[in-house]
Amino acid sequence: MDYDLLCSQLHSLICGVPHRIANLANTAALLFNTLENINWAGFYFIENGFLVLGPFQGRTACIEIPIGKGVCGTAAEKNETVIVKNVHEFPGHIACDSASESEIVIPLRQNGIVIGVLDIDSPVLNRFSEKDGQGLEKFAKILENELFA
Repeated sequence: MDYDLLCSQLHSLICGVPHRIANLANTAALLFNTLENINWAGFYFIENGFLVLGPFQGRTACIEIPIGKGVCGTAAEKNETVIVKNVHEFPGHIACDSASESEIVIPLRQNGIVIGVLDIDSPVLNRFSEKDGQGLEKFAKILENELFA
């Protein structure tokens, strides 16, 4: 995956557009239609101690995830990217789509504080690498600078 190109596409898509939800919806569509071997791409945002579903592409999803629970809640609580090679081996994994086999979750921050996560699932075991993590962290940084600054 060419993450520099993906980041350039994101910047062109959302730069100067003042509509956060529309930008997040388009961002989820960009990821879903660009990344190979994924079955879900979207966002959760923190509200009252839960991650609440935001714009996404894929099958229906869990609406609320407690902070610290599942892959998304763990990434939010630890404030770090979490790559899971096999979701069935992740303690407390929350199965929103039974087809998902691996997952990557990147925290989203505003002024250094986690406000949500970018969540991407794959129906393929071991789909996400450290390179994916680094590329998607740069991608998330664009979102933080354009939408949450």
